[in-house]
Amino acid sequence: MLKSKIVYFCLFAALASLLPFLAIYYNAIGLDGKTIGLLTGIPPLITLAAAPLWGGWADATQQHKRLLMLAMGAALVMVFALSRATTFLWLLPLVAAYAFVSAPIIPLVDNSVLEMLGARRAEYGKVRLWGSIGWGVVATIIGVAIQRTGLQWVFYGYLIFMGGALLVVASMHVSSSPIGGGFWQGLRLFARSRPWLVFLVTAFVIGLAMGVTNNFLLLRLEGMGAGAGLMGLSMLFATFSELPVFFYADRFLKRWGARWVLLGAIFLYAVRMFAYAAMPVPWVVLIINLLHGPTFAAAWAAGVAYAHDLAPEGMGATAQGLFNGMTMGLGAATGAFIGGALYDGVGAAAMFMWVGIGLLIGALGFALAARNGIDRGLGGSG
Repeated sequence: MLKSKIVYFCLFAALASLLPFLAIYYNAIGLDGKTIGLLTGIPPLITLAAAPLWGGWADATQQHKRLLMLAMGAALVMVFALSRATTFLWLLPLVAAYAFVSAPIIPLVDNSVLEMLGARRAEYGKVRLWGSIGWGVVATIIGVAIQRTGLQWVFYGYLIFMGGALLVVASMHVSSSPIGGGFWQGLRLFARSRPWLVFLVTAFVIGLAMGVTNNFLLLRLEGMGAGAGLMGLSMLFATFSELPVFFYADRFLKRWGARWVLLGAIFLYAVRMFAYAAMPVPWVVLIINLLHGPTFAAAWAAGVAYAHDLAPEGMGATAQGLFNGMTMGLGAATGAFIGGALYDGVGAAAMFMWVGIGLLIGALGFALAARNGIDRGLGGSG
């Protein structure tokens, strides 16, 4: 799985070069807060539709590798164009186009790795952790490069690492499974599966928590007087807390099953929200962010495993696209919207508290679904 590990490293290194710093770039070229909010809010909404659309296209045509390379190549073109755009009229269509072409990259890579692992797919986390290493290492390096030489490294880093990922994918054998009962029959199975619908609601709740944390934690720290150095260090602590969770994810799933791993992740997300609300001093965030692994990484490993297992034969890419669409798309966008309304209405600390209460309610609902057997298929090894 060496090539797969390199792909994950390069892919998340590319994302770490771009995503954390885009808002800073928008501000540097003179855009106001509302415009920046619009540009950063568009991608999750497009991901909601684009990720499952591309996944379905890949499954229906059995052209997973070609479509993955097409998406990665198109993303490179869009980011290069973004590096040359300085006005809102150019940025808006380019951001939308980038969101559309980049949406299927992670789902298609996840599906391909699961197919290559075969009977060892529980070891997905041991491969995926290289993405966390790529993010943590390169986000730090790019931050230093930007401080010393300028914001052009936001785009240079992405182009270098995504280009490297594309070259490795071109040399890989990306396997796929033929659709068992036909594409449209598979879609009907998705729509009629009660365990699948419960899972999508669960994925939405997890995405909502991610959206609130990603968009408002740094604002919470800024309001408490934290400097940029502490903010960057808090992100590094969060990223590297993923590594042991991804590494041992197969053991967690084998012992407790995807159901209880997901439920535990939601509960710990609630604890994390309460902790952010109650922080007495900014540096405590370093301790709290160690929960990022048991929340995000645990939920992601369990979600990817479950989506693959419950998907109709040959429709793994569609399943991963739906999972990504609900977490990174609808869930993240809703979290940003709800978080923004609460942030303006009651302040950062109370916002995190109310989101934590909402997550506890979500965890209770998921537990009741498990007790009534509505989510059967989430147990076992995931």
